Amino acid sequence: MREKYMKVSCQRIGDNPNDRDDWDIYPPPPPPSWPITENKGRVTDGPDSIGNDFFREEVQIPGPCNHVFEMDDTGVYQVYKSQEDFVKKKPIVQVPTPKEYFQDLDFVLSVISDGPTKSFAFRRLKYLESKWNMYILLNEYEELAEAKRVPHRDFYNVRKVDTHVHHSSCMNQKHLLRFIKSKMRKTPKDVVIFRDGKNLTLEEVFQSLNLTAYDLSIDTMDMHAHKDSFHRFDKFNLKYNPIGESRLREIFMKTDNKIQGRYLADITKEVISDLEQSKYQMAEYRISIYGRSEDEWDKLADWVVNNKLFSPNVRWLIQVPRLYNVYKATKAVENFEQVIQNLFKPLFEVSRDPTSHPNLHIFLQRVIGFDSVDDESKAERRIYKKYPYPRVWNTTMNPPYSYYIYYMFANLTSLNRFRQQRGFNTFVLRPHCGEAGDTDHLTSAFLTSFGISHGILLRKVPALQYLFYLAQIGIAMSPLSNNALFLDYERNPFPVFFHRGLNVSLSTDDPLQFHFTREPLIEEYSVATQIWKLSGADMCEISRNSVAHSGFENKIKKHWIGKKWYLPGVQGNDMEKTNVPNIRMAFRHETLREELDMLQRYSQLAYPSMFTTANQDLSKRMASSAPSPATFMFNNNAGAHLVPNSPFALNPQSGTPSGASDISDMNMVQTHPHLPRTDLEVVQDNVGPTNVMTVAHQLGMLSVVAGVSEMAERVAAKKRERLRLAAEQKIEEDEERSK
Repeated sequence: MREKYMKVSCQRIGDNPNDRDDWDIYPPPPPPSWPITENKGRVTDGPDSIGNDFFREEVQIPGPCNHVFEMDDTGVYQVYKSQEDFVKKKPIVQVPTPKEYFQDLDFVLSVISDGPTKSFAFRRLKYLESKWNMYILLNEYEELAEAKRVPHRDFYNVRKVDTHVHHSSCMNQKHLLRFIKSKMRKTPKDVVIFRDGKNLTLEEVFQSLNLTAYDLSIDTMDMHAHKDSFHRFDKFNLKYNPIGESRLREIFMKTDNKIQGRYLADITKEVISDLEQSKYQMAEYRISIYGRSEDEWDKLADWVVNNKLFSPNVRWLIQVPRLYNVYKATKAVENFEQVIQNLFKPLFEVSRDPTSHPNLHIFLQRVIGFDSVDDESKAERRIYKKYPYPRVWNTTMNPPYSYYIYYMFANLTSLNRFRQQRGFNTFVLRPHCGEAGDTDHLTSAFLTSFGISHGILLRKVPALQYLFYLAQIGIAMSPLSNNALFLDYERNPFPVFFHRGLNVSLSTDDPLQFHFTREPLIEEYSVATQIWKLSGADMCEISRNSVAHSGFENKIKKHWIGKKWYLPGVQGNDMEKTNVPNIRMAFRHETLREELDMLQRYSQLAYPSMFTTANQDLSKRMASSAPSPATFMFNNNAGAHLVPNSPFALNPQSGTPSGASDISDMNMVQTHPHLPRTDLEVVQDNVGPTNVMTVAHQLGMLSVVAGVSEMAERVAAKKRERLRLAAEQKIEEDEERSK
């Protein structure tokens, strides 16, 4: 079921044209080693050098195409290849309808709330955790010895990406304080804001606040999230205002203001300079598009391009706040359809004719996805039995999370297929999800999203947590952020998720509110390592996960974590680049494969007739395939838990899964969102719709498994009852004979 949504929306690895090796990145990334001077010292030019390798006139802007697009009655943009197809209403992609989406959503919710399913998933998760503990006891020192044999690499020298960080709070408090004081000292006469009917200079703004640069301090700024922010998202949002003044936020932390966001661009360059000097730290900054007007995209693109905010260490995500009710109250929009139009119409226009928005076309080459943000803990009242379409949604009530997610997903589906046909980069959906709120938030993301941020509520939904494990959906977790807002650090489920094998990474969220150093990502890792006693291999595995979650181009990921990074297990691990022991990667892959094999066995018990044809084909593959070369110690036997003669083994000559003709064909070796497709899925492609994984991906698999387990328990209970009756009868007979 999830695969259906991922496939139609072009969110799988290999669907994005920028995954091709011939994709042109401009400005190009730095060479494998930094430029060096005669004394072998690294050249660092500072913030002023950011963007110096970008020249607007060197960027080639493609011409228009003949595609036609329009928004249909359901609030989804449809794209047609020609005017003739438009007349016939033959769009280039069939987007899942709202009815289909909500039916699928209700089905998943009913499955994960089923009692036997929850019990089954809970037991499997406990088993995975126990299996990890056994693995560590037997292989901890072997991992350490393997890591010592790798030259140059350690945690500090492996790439790590901050996949969840908001741009307006990407600096720490001390950095922002120094920057404000610097501007007060160097440019006090800059006209920075229009208030009360007149233009004010920076000096006059501070005079109106009865403050001088000398008066400012960390305590005066009051931007750190303290105890008063716990479960108070409203108070946390106020922390974005320096000294509690919205005018200072507008001056220093906005892209669209009196000075065209010059101050924010300057401090952004300083932060990017720190990243480039560290070399091994990257960031994907989330910057807002609100949906209040169509010109927001052009203003943001002009800000990025004119200030040359291009760096090999930085990519961008677009975050869309769920604030329709605010816009409606202020009469900025009439209905929810206008929000969708303001968000997506400029994107379809620039995809059809890049010359209509040239700066936006350039900026979108560095945009990797979309996010949906706001306070998830807000109560969602459902007053409709059937949700109205966006053009009819004209009340002041905010649509629910699942409604927002569907319309972002549906319009991204049309946009991605359009851009894919034009050879432009596509986008993924990576929303904030599972920080608070209802279970259906996580379920919506499970169906529609490439990955999520936070996800701490998965600890309360074992069946859904198990599905996130099976699908290996990326989860960017921020324990320090959660500690300040929703969940104490010692109760954070990150270490449990990591041990069970969920695809987790660490991120900072808001360094301005939660961190103290100029390297907030390292600070996040260091706190987690000290509190949860993570090993060097653990930190390197988490770092590798963050790169796999990220939206950096495939050729860059190949340089960072290995040429075959998208393959599962040892085949996809280059230890000289990742410093992750091969036995660790083998354990992760084989454990996942065993879980999928177990689901296959239960499926055959439930639906034996469905697998007659599949088993015949699988038997042929079993006879011809070799076992996986990866081995590690388990139960004191080398490779004891590996599946011998597995039909899903890797081809030892090419390193590709059996049945995959070419590694470069990433659609044939792609797995769930963040890993390449496993051998199981390659078998699914080759065997056809009767394959076991068709059932597993339809999610009803868990109900099948739970039902089989429940049936087995009933059979065992009846057997015990028969044995008890037989024993009682034998006792009575013995007593009669003794008399």
